[in-house]
Amino acid sequence: MRAVLQRVSRAAVRVDGEVVGEITRPGLVALVGATHDDGPDQVETTARKIAELRILHGERSVLDEAAPVLVVSQFTIYADTRKGRRPSWNAAAPAPVAEPLVDAVADALRGRGVEVATGRFGAHMEVELVGDGPVTIVLDV
Repeated sequence: MRAVLQRVSRAAVRVDGEVVGEITRPGLVALVGATHDDGPDQVETTARKIAELRILHGERSVLDEAAPVLVVSQFTIYADTRKGRRPSWNAAAPAPVAEPLVDAVADALRGRGVEVATGRFGAHMEVELVGDGPVTIVLDV
């Protein structure tokens, strides 16, 4: 499982012009992708890292600050660009595998008491965010 974490002042996801997920105060955007062999262990580790990494101001975590997280499914973070000009998506899990895993990350965060907003799996989403720092972390589990 892979996640790209961005520290933000605020963020929103729109589908067809409608806001489907939003955080209105400082927190994280987590772009989350799954690969073929991911399962419950990767979900739990990913959620724990998102909640506990000390990447907010003052080396604080999402849990320390009661900060919100916007989780957005993002298969493209598994792009393989080593050959040619067209990325390969072979490492990304297919939707029937990936969707429940991304949902499970959001649920695991909620289980830790984190306020979670989400995008809409498989939809064309407009992700709007105000980066804070900027701080961007690539998390591979």
